Amino acid sequence: MYHDGLTMDIGAASTVITNELGTFIQGATCEDRAEFVRDELEANALYLQGTTAAVLLISCDLGGLLPDYVGRLREAIAAATGIDSRAALVSATHSGGPSVLPTNYLKPLDSGYLERLSGWLVTLAKDAMAHAAPGRLAWGQGAARIGYNRRCCWADGTHTMHGDVLRSDFTGLEGPHDNTQVALFATDLDDRLIAIAHYNTAHPNTFYGANFYSADYPGEARRLLRSTLGEIPVLFLNGSLGDILTENMLAAAPTGGSIGDSTARRARETAETKLARTAYLLAGETLRLWHDAQLMDTADLAHLFEDVEVGVRLPTAERLLWAREILARVDQRESVETWDRTFAHGVTLLQEEFATRPIDVLPVHALRIGEVAFVFQPTELFCQFGLDIRRRSPAPITAVCSITDGYHGYCPTMAAVVGGGYSGEPIWWTRFATDAGYLIVDCASRLLHQLYAR
Repeated sequence: MYHDGLTMDIGAASTVITNELGTFIQGATCEDRAEFVRDELEANALYLQGTTAAVLLISCDLGGLLPDYVGRLREAIAAATGIDSRAALVSATHSGGPSVLPTNYLKPLDSGYLERLSGWLVTLAKDAMAHAAPGRLAWGQGAARIGYNRRCCWADGTHTMHGDVLRSDFTGLEGPHDNTQVALFATDLDDRLIAIAHYNTAHPNTFYGANFYSADYPGEARRLLRSTLGEIPVLFLNGSLGDILTENMLAAAPTGGSIGDSTARRARETAETKLARTAYLLAGETLRLWHDAQLMDTADLAHLFEDVEVGVRLPTAERLLWAREILARVDQRESVETWDRTFAHGVTLLQEEFATRPIDVLPVHALRIGEVAFVFQPTELFCQFGLDIRRRSPAPITAVCSITDGYHGYCPTMAAVVGGGYSGEPIWWTRFATDAGYLIVDCASRLLHQLYAR
């Protein structure tokens, strides 16, 4: 249905997806169970139907969801709602949550939770589409510095995911960060706000390994927005976050003061103050963009996607032998260093899944909503690739979103692969050949130019 010359029907919905207490939390290097709920995990949905296309966006407070699971979920949503299954785009904020990814040798996937989650998300999709009515959209682009590069380079040529930047052999950070913030606002015909989808880039790891459930800074920003704008669905779409976290590692480096002074500045920030800083920056910029936004009666809606085949790097025979020996020791209940166990599990899982066919398939989506383009892809894309896509985009505003339509692990740059370390060495969740990110950039650029040439 379309009225008064409008070209968009809009629906939105929200639901709680917090798991039961006593269940394992997600995390490659932690085995804790959730003892309490700091704040609820949610899934938020936004449905857009134009004259020639329709799309359903769902953002979940989870670490990610396996591709096969998402495929079945999309089909279930399609069967329940009539939407094309490939037009249902399920994203994860990467904020931890229940154990739904096989990144820890000692923790099983929570199959009971995943079954309940599927039912919740199908109902959420139905609710969002059932409430669809003519509406208006507004959008804006700004900046909020919530993310910083976290890949450290050392004098011997090696790189690590984190490190002590006060070491004498620290030679700088490996890559860039991205402060771009994009917000999409949906209203009814009386200009009442009914949903927000906002985008920025940083790992939500404030409470990594903690014994409770929390939606981290995306959830806290959602709470802040609702305290001002009302109880509306708020979707957070995370950007090219593979090498980005919310802590400025260079704040510990001497900059005119003493090492002790700079270290003290960094130590002052507790987990709760870090969460508040990040959430206030994110929510505050979205509020500013809403203040300046101009509602549009019409907005082109178009969606294209392509499944991209990429190569997979397998472990060497020596590394595989080492990994099997480590896990054998774990099975014998011997003491094994946490990172050794983590890498060993990632190595053996990679071999088991891809040895016979070292190919992975990455769905890349491009969505045009007026002047705003969204690119969705399923990896923890390194930041440089997101910047490359935006630089090549014909759209005035472009957001490059991660962990959508499945979870396929990190997608590092050539520099990260050469430097090695966590997210550089080939394990199950860092498995791609060195050209994978560049293939994603090329595919996204091609799809965007097709959308904006119409």
